Amino acid sequence: MVSLDKAVIARLDRGKLHFEVLVDPELAQKVLGDETDVSEALATDSVFKDSKKGELASENDLKDVFQTTDVIEIAKQIIKEGKIQLTTEQRKERETQLKKRLVEHIVRNSMNPKTKTPHPPARIEAALADARFHPSLFRPFDQQVKEALDAIRPLIPVSMEEIKVAVKVPPVCVGKAYGRIREFGKLLKEEWQPDGSVICLINLPAGMQNDFFDQVSAITKGEAELKIV
Repeated sequence: MVSLDKAVIARLDRGKLHFEVLVDPELAQKVLGDETDVSEALATDSVFKDSKKGELASENDLKDVFQTTDVIEIAKQIIKEGKIQLTTEQRKERETQLKKRLVEHIVRNSMNPKTKTPHPPARIEAALADARFHPSLFRPFDQQVKEALDAIRPLIPVSMEEIKVAVKVPPVCVGKAYGRIREFGKLLKEEWQPDGSVICLINLPAGMQNDFFDQVSAITKGEAELKIV
């Protein structure tokens, strides 16, 4: 359960009946995209007809509308089909956070297909502004990533891709570099050499290319060999 101090009202109207649950607005956004469990977003385990007055919804009304009295199932429907009430300040703050998250996701997972290099965050931000793209707090995140990409593609070349990088780490650097390399992406293959060096084939989001190269070079003091394959 989340803190009541941070909770806002999620409300669903069905005819003359009103149903409310108290939720964390950020976690409720993740529920929309099935990124977290509903129970993680709730501040209480109650369904209200008026949360400000502390009036609970009746079991009969819950059964009639939702065909269940299970709070988790009901809360999921309220969050996904209803509205989450935010103050102007809360809305602006959440929209800023969501926009930042969208930009970071696109930068991390996309590239310029013409140059095969990542786009810097400022370029993605500018393209979203030029496209007049406004993120919504009440649509699934993955859906908005697709909408954002569709909006900026007429303005800049961008594609969501992954790349494969072969890395050869010399023996003296294996201890420091091996674990860090594996954290960056999916290890597709590794070959340990007779001299103690290791060759790894890593699959990672295209936007992480520069960061990956920089960090591996820093850890190995420029001794590692890296190549996109």
